[in-house]
Amino acid sequence: MLRCAGNRIYTGYAVDVAARFEEHCTGRGAKFTKAFPPEKILRQFELPSKEYALRLEARIKKLATPQKELLAQGDEELAQSLIEGLGETLPPKKRKRSKPREPRKQHE
Repeated sequence: MLRCAGNRIYTGYAVDVAARFEEHCTGRGAKFTKAFPPEKILRQFELPSKEYALRLEARIKKLATPQKELLAQGDEELAQSLIEGLGETLPPKKRKRSKPREPRKQHE
C-alpha cells in the first residue's frame, strides 16, 4: 500500500516491494502512480504465494477509503479479517442455460 500524491492510496502486488516502489517513483510502475506519484510505502504484507497476494490486493481495493486508512495505520483486526480465508476457493458459478439461438436472417 502506497501513499500517493493527493493523499490517495495505491494498492498493488510485488515480489520486491522496494524495487517496485522505485519503478512507481520513476513513472514506470502503473498508470495510477504515473498520474499520482507515490510518496511513501504505507504497509506491506508477506504472504505464502502470488495467488494469496492477488486475492488480498483485490480485497483491499474493495475497501472504502476510511478502512484503507485504518489498515495503513496498522489495524491488525482488519488485516486479519482480510487475510482469513485467502486459501479458500469459491465453488464454481452455475452456468446459465442459454436459449437456443434462432438462425440469422439472410439479407437478400
